[in-house]
Amino acid sequence: MALWARQVSRWCCLLQTTRAAEFPRRLRSCSSTAQACRGFAPLPLLPSRNDILPWRFQAYGHVSVGSCSPPDSAKDGSFSSPESNLPSPVKQEQAKAETLPDLNTKILCEDWDDIPPSSALEEISEEAAIQIIAEPLLPLQSSTLRDYVDHSETLAKLVHLGVDLSQVEKRQKAGQLLLTLDFEKDVRKILLFLKDVGVEDNQLGPFLTKNPYILAEDLEALETRVAYLKSKKFGKAEIAQMVSRAPYLLLFSVERLDNRLGFFKNELGLSVKKTKDLVIRLPRLLTGKLEPVKENLQVCQIELGFQRNEIQQIVFKTPKILTASKKRLKQTFDYLHNIMGIPHHMLTRFPQVFNSKLLRIKERHMFLTFLGRAQYDPAQPSYISLDQLVSLPDEVFCTEIAKASIQDFEKFLKTL
Repeated sequence: MALWARQVSRWCCLLQTTRAAEFPRRLRSCSSTAQACRGFAPLPLLPSRNDILPWRFQAYGHVSVGSCSPPDSAKDGSFSSPESNLPSPVKQEQAKAETLPDLNTKILCEDWDDIPPSSALEEISEEAAIQIIAEPLLPLQSSTLRDYVDHSETLAKLVHLGVDLSQVEKRQKAGQLLLTLDFEKDVRKILLFLKDVGVEDNQLGPFLTKNPYILAEDLEALETRVAYLKSKKFGKAEIAQMVSRAPYLLLFSVERLDNRLGFFKNELGLSVKKTKDLVIRLPRLLTGKLEPVKENLQVCQIELGFQRNEIQQIVFKTPKILTASKKRLKQTFDYLHNIMGIPHHMLTRFPQVFNSKLLRIKERHMFLTFLGRAQYDPAQPSYISLDQLVSLPDEVFCTEIAKASIQDFEKFLKTL
């Protein structure tokens, strides 16, 4: 397309997009120099794609159409000038330089001036490549929480708090739970609740290591369980001690806690006060299984021959006997009662002997027998209580009870 045809076509497009109503007036203001032009060559409605691209990259200001001299390419008569086809009213107007509307250059070129995004295939210098820091990929599957610490704010803060993730991931579905929690939304409120209950700052990490599931508990339900314990006359310090020593305690509903307290009160025949004292000293009685407790009570009564009132005293003084191994319990009783000759009432008086290692009891009893000092009857001289037998350190036991040196005791043990 000839140059003048392109100029007029662009002019028409601009006028259509700004003020179409002013088009006749602007035509009348065209120069009368178009009188020499004859004939009207039809103009294309839209410029071609090749003509659009250069125009859009250039912001046109003022364009003069004062001359109608044909371009060099049209001097041979193959193409007539577009001004020759203007209407007759236009010919009567004196030629003037027409100024096209000054469109906002920024708006016209807005899309073209944007810097295109860099491509992944674009070549970069070695210096720029060295400065690129690639983020570590989040593993889709892993057997350890350690791989997720750098990607999880919750895990990072729990580690800083003292939580042992290597122990947490051993608990069923605990690792998956922690990965779904938001620290600010889910974890912070539980930490503040535990601190309010009385769990010390240095105990929060070990507590959550043992019981990470509390982080998914409803806060209102936890507060209800604490309120229940307070209604049973447990003091704040006692509740804090129970929660710290039995981390799963607050996972139990009010109904289950009430049933557990009722079980120990009725099964052992204890008063309300003694039942409270029992669970305060061993709070895991409220969270552990009840079957081992029932079995140990039957062993004490049927196989070991203790009376009900004696069992009450033994359990109240030594609550751990309720969760001890049945085999170990029977072996210890057999040695104390059948070998050493300790009667039931003496065992009831010193039930802590059941918590001692059987080997320790055997070694010391045999050493006292070797020295001729194995006397466990309080009515006889040189009486040795069961408490002294099992609780004193070796040095004190030798010098004060056996009246021998620690070297003599070690030499005797080598002969066994």
